Amino acid sequence: MFVNREKEIARIQQSLEREKPQLIVVYGRRRCGKSTLLHQVLPSSAIYFSADMREAPLQIAAFARQIALIIPGFSTPEYPDWESLFLSLDNGLREKTIVCIDEFPYLVKNSPELPSILQKIIDNQKHRQYHLILCGSSQQMMHSMVLDSASPLYGRCDEIIRIRPMRIMHLQDYFSISSTDAVWEYGVWGGIPRYWEIRKQYDTFAQAVKNSILDQNGLLYEEPERLFLDEMRTSVQAYSVLSLIGAGVHRLSEIAARSGKPATQLSRILGLLINLGFIRREVPFGEPERSSKKSLYKIDDPFLHFYFTFLLPNRSRLEFDMIDQVWTEIEANYTHYLSMIWEDLCRKAIPSLEIEGKRFNPASRWWGGGIHKQAMEIDILALSTDKKALLIGEAKWSNKDLLGEAVESLCLKEKNIPFSKPPKIIKAVFQKAPASHPDVFVFTPDDIVSPSH
Repeated sequence: MFVNREKEIARIQQSLEREKPQLIVVYGRRRCGKSTLLHQVLPSSAIYFSADMREAPLQIAAFARQIALIIPGFSTPEYPDWESLFLSLDNGLREKTIVCIDEFPYLVKNSPELPSILQKIIDNQKHRQYHLILCGSSQQMMHSMVLDSASPLYGRCDEIIRIRPMRIMHLQDYFSISSTDAVWEYGVWGGIPRYWEIRKQYDTFAQAVKNSILDQNGLLYEEPERLFLDEMRTSVQAYSVLSLIGAGVHRLSEIAARSGKPATQLSRILGLLINLGFIRREVPFGEPERSSKKSLYKIDDPFLHFYFTFLLPNRSRLEFDMIDQVWTEIEANYTHYLSMIWEDLCRKAIPSLEIEGKRFNPASRWWGGGIHKQAMEIDILALSTDKKALLIGEAKWSNKDLLGEAVESLCLKEKNIPFSKPPKIIKAVFQKAPASHPDVFVFTPDDIVSPSH
């Protein structure tokens, strides 16, 4: 089942309809559905080649065999290098076609000269007969080959499309489930289509988690290693940082102290993990994004969040097949874990909601000392686009009726907000069950999973 990606498909198709030969780059993290997307777009007459880790002569020969499916006899000669292959390809085509190289970084690892060869071919218009699509899972490598100003291909792309994880509304569509169940499933599988496919093979959520994640023979048991190998030479530092954040260590100073390294040595790995979409840096509402010293680091990807919260601390037991014991503990703590996922989903949905006729800027948390000088946290704060109203919200994920408690908490926090506020304050509670209250707006998973636009 193929869901979403309409915008990406439209952009690629629009580009491929142009007369001028196009260079299209598609990239994004592994398992996000890049190859599936390309197969939705590519006609049967396209030349599609999926690269691997073999050395250059073997890859050239394999690519030539794929071309021979469209140009009979193309693989008969031996091509000494990539340039001779691409030039022969252009000469051998009799009509405009599409050439797609999937996992392009694998080719470049063994042939670092390849981007420069393609630059020369593009600059000299030696690819008049084909559009070229380059696709890859190594986000860092694709970025350095295309978006870095020092890259040979910089400024030569007609389309650069980053394939990101899908939204929770598409997960709900994929599984045909309620919005509440969608939040429950999203807490493990996130927005990664391949994980959804794996989940769908099992009858129950518990079976899927135990067999595909907790079992040491499961498809996703060593998934982080695969993700990190795409992006870095060694995964040790990334593993260390994510394991600490998963254990509740969120401040840079604490991460540095626990890892035994100066904070300055962590800036590169933290920046990389943020760029990859694995973690995020939070600053309190109203604080300057760049200069704030109150930042916290959180795992931003639900699957990695689940993995480093539950699997990694229990890996020794899982190696002894104590899966049911670990699962029992996960079950007992999953609702609390999911409350963090729910809170983040609510913040992300705020710009798509209209409340009292107003639209709001992206939401964030706030923490610090209130007017009463006591530590205080506010789950959701967002300024209206006209800057005349402030939304203040509390997120609760519980089967208990906590509306009264949440309203009381919001009223107390509103009085103790230490920074200047616009004249209008709008209070909201985000919870599982529908309810009404004269003083606050109540939003449920139905409002958050598929917000109106």
